[in-house]
Amino acid sequence: MTSAPFTFHLHPSPIGEVLIVSGADGIVTLHPLRDDLSASLSGLEHQLDAALAPDDTTATARAAGAQLDEYFAGERTDFDLPLDWRLVRGFTLDALQAVCRIPYGETAGYGEVAIDAGRPRAARAVGTACATTPFSIVVPVHRVVRADGSLGEYGGHPEIKRFLVDLERDRPVAGE
Repeated sequence: MTSAPFTFHLHPSPIGEVLIVSGADGIVTLHPLRDDLSASLSGLEHQLDAALAPDDTTATARAAGAQLDEYFAGERTDFDLPLDWRLVRGFTLDALQAVCRIPYGETAGYGEVAIDAGRPRAARAVGTACATTPFSIVVPVHRVVRADGSLGEYGGHPEIKRFLVDLERDRPVAGE
């Protein structure tokens, strides 16, 4: 395992702590911490073949934390953060980039995202991409819903998905 070119930071939010891992090329992962921190970090170290060091002073970690706070306060509708897509490959990348085009406060079905990503018959693959994304919130996978309009699981935490969808639908953006 190489030295620690990647750092991690836990940022408090209304949905629990958000794990932010960043490196020289941007944010490698950003998602609500669902598991034990040490287990999450160990898995990421294995995927990255590098050690992770705690650090909340990097410009990327500070920017991500500030933008998350603005989002939860209803002051931000999209994120302007450098994302390092190294953990994402193939159609998953296409699907997640299509997810980024779903407007704030709106939802789209898995099939709609598959069409936008260039593979109209790949709705299940979009579901897998959303379930395995290293980025949530900043890549708004919470905006992707089932064909019948129901929300779905969101990594086994449908209450978080409901919170995020409701936040966007119920809170007008400041200045609008």
